[in-house]
Amino acid sequence: MSNVEIGYAGIAILLALIALRVPIGVSLIGVSFGGIWILVGGKAAWGSLGIMPWNFTATWQMSSVPMFLLMGFLCYHGGLTRGLFQAARLWMARLPGGLAIAAVLGAAGFAAVTGSSVACAAAMGRIAVPEMMRSRYDASFATGTVAAAGTIGALIPPSILLILYGIIAQVPVGALFMGGVGAGLLTALGYVVMIMIRTTLNPALAPKIDETTTWRERFAALGEVWPVIVLIFGVLGGLFIGLFTPTEAGAVGAAMSLVIALVNRSIGWQGIRASLLETLQTTAALFVIAIGASMLTRFMAFSGAGDSLADFVATLGADPIILLIGIAVVYLILGMFLEPIGAMLLTLPILLPILKEGNFDLLWFGIILAKLLEIGMITPPIGLNVFVIKSVVGNVASTALIFKGILWFMVSDLIVIILLVIFPEIVLWLPSQMK
Repeated sequence: MSNVEIGYAGIAILLALIALRVPIGVSLIGVSFGGIWILVGGKAAWGSLGIMPWNFTATWQMSSVPMFLLMGFLCYHGGLTRGLFQAARLWMARLPGGLAIAAVLGAAGFAAVTGSSVACAAAMGRIAVPEMMRSRYDASFATGTVAAAGTIGALIPPSILLILYGIIAQVPVGALFMGGVGAGLLTALGYVVMIMIRTTLNPALAPKIDETTTWRERFAALGEVWPVIVLIFGVLGGLFIGLFTPTEAGAVGAAMSLVIALVNRSIGWQGIRASLLETLQTTAALFVIAIGASMLTRFMAFSGAGDSLADFVATLGADPIILLIGIAVVYLILGMFLEPIGAMLLTLPILLPILKEGNFDLLWFGIILAKLLEIGMITPPIGLNVFVIKSVVGNVASTALIFKGILWFMVSDLIVIILLVIFPEIVLWLPSQMK
């Protein structure tokens, strides 16, 4: 077999292992180690296994991952995001589908301090779904709304998905964060419009709430969300004006979260300990997958399979839009079976040469990629957010009903992607204004 054929065989074996439910990190490391051994010998394979984990994880940029995770866990255990849904509910209740809109806006606010779709979905599911059910909302509509709203977590910074993409694709993480703001807000707006259209056409989905709230109550509720506002302006504002780097922003955000929680007296030693332990566990799991992806990149380089695929695409002379549609279909299919970070790290070593050959703007593509991966979070049969919501709401709705409830939101997501392709300035304008 030629080197390129060995590379292609490695990809096939990797996909087979994942289909057999072997953990992605183990599959990536095992196939890459074996492939490098076959291509250049055992000494090089052991050398890669010994050096690459250190080279990848010991970089300055990677330190932002545990810091942003710690920021999110501190906010969760410190209850800093508790008032988001209540404030949105008081302001939006009189609109068609007001509680569902409040869930979307609450998830957007929660995303700005967590960067995790699963965390967004779980938090909003516990708060918003019971409130909607008490107001006689349709169960499928209520649970589907929250499952879809959770996906905003991968777009609005700080997004762990965008951090890892930026490190692997060598795109400035700060610019990716700013690009994600436009896409995240457009996604939230698309969901709000979809909710209003559906509930106007079918009021039975979300009966009107007969509740009178005063302006005093509304502004008082805003006072409960000041921790999130301070964190958003502190972290994103500092990034935008160049006060600190994205890596430093993670540490700043974690420190601010801890100080605010202590000032609020909403966190104790047990909450801090839980935040630290969950940060360590999540970071370790992410790093194993990322190390495997880094080794796969080296394997692809030794074999020449990545360059071979890029050359093949170049000979086809494929239109960039056709190529983008093909990539989108691949990620939508992968999203049915893999969680987003695993799917991204599995494919980037293969896709990056093709993207560079096609002269794609890697910053813009990173946001498109995040959006495609997040659609996978609500795509059957393994839509992770759907199962998170199911575990939270129990017997309120079956898994099938939740999947039914997210279908219209998937339509909204596809419309958002089309708009991001037609108008790339939605993504690129804010990064261009950074200092």
